Amino acid sequence: MSTKIAITGKSGSGKTTITKAFLNVLKTNFPDKSILLFDNDLTGELGHSFGMDIRNTIYGIRSGKHEYKTGIPEGMSKHEFVEWAIEDILVSIDDNVDIIVSWFVGAKDCRCPITAQINYACQKLIERYDFVIFDCEFDLKYLNQLVETNIDLALIVANPTLESVKLAKRIAEFSVKHADGGQLGVVVNKVKNENLSSVYSTMKDSELDILGAIPFDETLADGTSDWNSQIVQEAVKEFYFRLNLPQENS
Repeated sequence: MSTKIAITGKSGSGKTTITKAFLNVLKTNFPDKSILLFDNDLTGELGHSFGMDIRNTIYGIRSGKHEYKTGIPEGMSKHEFVEWAIEDILVSIDDNVDIIVSWFVGAKDCRCPITAQINYACQKLIERYDFVIFDCEFDLKYLNQLVETNIDLALIVANPTLESVKLAKRIAEFSVKHADGGQLGVVVNKVKNENLSSVYSTMKDSELDILGAIPFDETLADGTSDWNSQIVQEAVKEFYFRLNLPQENS
């Protein structure tokens, strides 16, 4: 059974950097485990952070605009075709890590068969991996429109401002019903030492579950990095023990 981590929050909050930090921590702690990166953010930054311009998406399957790597096999049922197409758009990052990009998703109340077929195919794909990290759009609602799956950890990324804290509370309210009883909490990103105490005070007043804080990384400030940060990775290692995730390789 796979362990699922959903990284949510406002665009620009640092979700992609934190997603990559979680990937690196999991690869270090569980070197033999398989990991799927599921880019559910409309910006598509996760693929770009690996130097990839991933054009083949789940939306492309839905819209019929996907360009397949090979000819479409004959004699498949609709379900078989969607499962085959999902496999076709997977991109390998290394021996144990793959990435898939959703882009636009259909409305949850859409009754067209392709909606249910994609949901089923995505569920099957997800369960094949030991870990799945979802880089989400704003909250869990958008992910749930695409695939219904239990989430072990939903992490809301917030910046150390009152406005961001208020937004994190809204995201938590929108996401809680889609978290399936999994752990739901906030990580405060881009924290400078001088405002750490005030951030925690603000978070406490908002009744949000604070799972960790990540220091501000100057190397990320100019936007020219590859979304890799040793500072962010070390911070994730420090608060990892608080998370509803496997703690030891087995």
